[in-house]
Amino acid sequence: MRIEDELKHDVFGCVELVSWCDPAAPDGPESVSVRMIRRVVRGRFGAGLVARLLARREERALRALRDAGTAAIAQAPPVPAEVLAALRSMPTRRGFVPRPKDVFLRPFAEGLPLHRATHLPRDFFTLLEEAARELHGAGVCHNDLHKEQNIVVAPDGRPVLIDFQLATLHPRRPTSGIEGRWFVARCRDDLRHIQKHRRRYTRDGRGPEEESVPDSARMKRTGIPLLWMRTGKPVYKFVTRKVLRTRDGEEMRPITGPWPEWTEPVEPDRPRRA
Repeated sequence: MRIEDELKHDVFGCVELVSWCDPAAPDGPESVSVRMIRRVVRGRFGAGLVARLLARREERALRALRDAGTAAIAQAPPVPAEVLAALRSMPTRRGFVPRPKDVFLRPFAEGLPLHRATHLPRDFFTLLEEAARELHGAGVCHNDLHKEQNIVVAPDGRPVLIDFQLATLHPRRPTSGIEGRWFVARCRDDLRHIQKHRRRYTRDGRGPEEESVPDSARMKRTGIPLLWMRTGKPVYKFVTRKVLRTRDGEEMRPITGPWPEWTEPVEPDRPRRA
């Protein structure tokens, strides 16, 4: 087992790409190592507590999605318990030896993040909307889909969603009362972010005309998401950027491109958008 790369390092700890190769697997080109994301929590003055809460939130969301058989997330590879234990106790690339309870592991999603993808199937955003609805059907709202790096284009062209630290879990999928309104608003906000990506990638001739979204159909921020944007988001930015001195590291494709090349749809028999 080894650390392939350090993907992120900030006040909350670090995120590393680790891999393990089964010694019993055959050697040669067919021998494939298992790759995983390792999040090591480390921080002072409450940053460590916040990082643990976020990591455990991601764990709960991924567990719920795996139990529901959700296909829109990276699938958990078969790894022996002793290997998982070794990965949790292994020193970081910077030499820090973590406590196993402060290390969180999740599957690695093969592919490229949306902002780096060079090719997209013509039905990509339709599949992406369906992936979000699949999450919602399992009672999970992602809440961070405005980031293009949280949407991975798998080798077969299908979308895979990652980074569930801000996800909310609604096992009962309520539709009434305060909790119901919150759940419905969160679901709608996930879909609104996807629509924004669709508009950005298809407008001005960048993508298939049949996949574009007219201004009249544009979803707007309302209700609880609008209230959060005007009240909670400024507080969140102040705490993360001024107090903790960290940033989300949000990346997106430059407005000047290059924009991806559109390929044949993953599901060619699907009816096209009107």
